[in-house]
Amino acid sequence: MRKSGPFDFLSRNPLVLPVAGVIAVLGGLLFWQAGGDVVDIASAKLRHRIGSIEVSAAAPSSAAPTIASPAPLKPLPDGPFVVRSILKIDGPIKYGQFYWDESKGPSGPTVITVDLAARTLSVFRDGHEIGATAILKGYGDKPTPLGVFPIMEKDADHVSNIYDAPMPYMLRMTNDGVSIHGANVRKGYATNGCVGVPEEFARRLFAVTKVGDRIIVTDGKRIGVGDPIMVAAPGSKS
Repeated sequence: MRKSGPFDFLSRNPLVLPVAGVIAVLGGLLFWQAGGDVVDIASAKLRHRIGSIEVSAAAPSSAAPTIASPAPLKPLPDGPFVVRSILKIDGPIKYGQFYWDESKGPSGPTVITVDLAARTLSVFRDGHEIGATAILKGYGDKPTPLGVFPIMEKDADHVSNIYDAPMPYMLRMTNDGVSIHGANVRKGYATNGCVGVPEEFARRLFAVTKVGDRIIVTDGKRIGVGDPIMVAAPGSKS
């Protein structure tokens, strides 16, 4: 007596192939749709570095931001930017605390990612995370804008001409003054739209970045090893 094989099963169940084809098509559509995010979440193993943080009292920083309209996304000029490694961080990052290790990213493009929901900033070089810290952000009528921004200007000794407040190691993101800069990162403080980081972290970030490097600001998009980061063309926002 001959043993039944896979072709015998298909001959007795002719609807299997059409149903499998529909599933494959739907799967392809879902994959295509997911590829359009600013930061494509492709891994279930995401690192949640920081929990709930109360930030309420505003501290002087910079001008109020303007929310930008969407722009088309495309990979970095030298190809897709993929996260190759992340820093080993156990538990949430505390106010004023940061991590820095350049050993795995000796050269390559530098990209800064900011997650406003997690209140964290990461620095990637050639796909390797070399720095991470907790941040201050804007609230109320002066929120930190979402989008993709090039570093427009660098000034290690900048002072805000609006608030007459120091903004050490300033990396300007927008024409109206929104920047990443050194700040007193502690509970109960906020900014007027900027991204505040510990001053020593700001000094190191200033040293490894250049005008034109990209800053990606999202609100809840978190990344893990193997996830691609899609960015807009220089000078545009999304």
